[in-house]
Amino acid sequence: MISRTTPVSYKVAVVIPSYKVTKHIEGVLKSIPEIVDVVYVVDDKCPENSGEFVEKLNLGDRIRVLHHQENLGVGGATLTGMKTAFEEGADIAVKVDGDGQMRPELIPGLIQPIVSGYADYSKGNRFFDLDSLRQMPAIRIFGNMGLSFLTKLSSGYWSVMDPTNGFVALHRTAFSLLPTQKIAKRYFFESDLLFRLGTVRAKVVDVPMESVYGDEVSGLQIHKITHEFAWKHLKCILKRISYTYFLRDFAISSLSLVLGVLFSVCGAVFGLLVWIDNASRSTVTPTGTIMLSALPVLIGVLLLLLFSAYDMSNEPKIPIQKQY
Repeated sequence: MISRTTPVSYKVAVVIPSYKVTKHIEGVLKSIPEIVDVVYVVDDKCPENSGEFVEKLNLGDRIRVLHHQENLGVGGATLTGMKTAFEEGADIAVKVDGDGQMRPELIPGLIQPIVSGYADYSKGNRFFDLDSLRQMPAIRIFGNMGLSFLTKLSSGYWSVMDPTNGFVALHRTAFSLLPTQKIAKRYFFESDLLFRLGTVRAKVVDVPMESVYGDEVSGLQIHKITHEFAWKHLKCILKRISYTYFLRDFAISSLSLVLGVLFSVCGAVFGLLVWIDNASRSTVTPTGTIMLSALPVLIGVLLLLLFSAYDMSNEPKIPIQKQY
């Protein structure tokens, strides 16, 4: 647990994107621990006027309300809150959803890796404790597993799980290096933020947490965002590999990737063409010809596995807050 006796004094801010959460936000605000210096509630053009609702609660001076003139999505609201927090002197910004699914009392544990200098960005992981998964809907479990794998590929953070978890904390140094205008503003926000953190080589860690599922309704509809997420992850994967292994550096790992793709594709295409030709003439493909196709594919797969092993070991290990 974090206490005010820590050798380094940190100003901690909480950012709460607010959109149709008036039913739960009062309870969330009242459970924010004393370690938090200021709370920014960002009214994202909420039809329920949640900003005015919070102001009327009059829960204390540390709670501030920011208003958007147009709806920017959860990512846009979070970035507004974080930008304001850091401009006003915060060292760590924590995002907490206003729907009651997160437990604010876990904030000290969430920011501990950042305060100790071990990480630049910490996030909740609902998959650490298997017993707590029993309360999570099955569709969310399987959907999250798929998104986790895609995010590992697109961000390079192979040790990270539960990428859509919005309970996150960020150090001011890492935030200052991010191209905030390029970060996705809506449901892809958390995944895109991980990709952007990877491009600046920030260290990311998971912190075990338990989610609370009550009567809140999620606005994230899996069947509507599957294709969108897949396409965005593909673009991030291509960008990350281009940035990391070709623009910033070109080493044995880069060569392994190029040759792996080349051997695999050429071997597969050659084998397919030979099979089509022999099938059209109703002839049996010679064993030597089969091996001539299979061997490049096997070599290519081995080279790609070699690249994957290097990529996993290349995850950022030194926090950038120690480098600036």
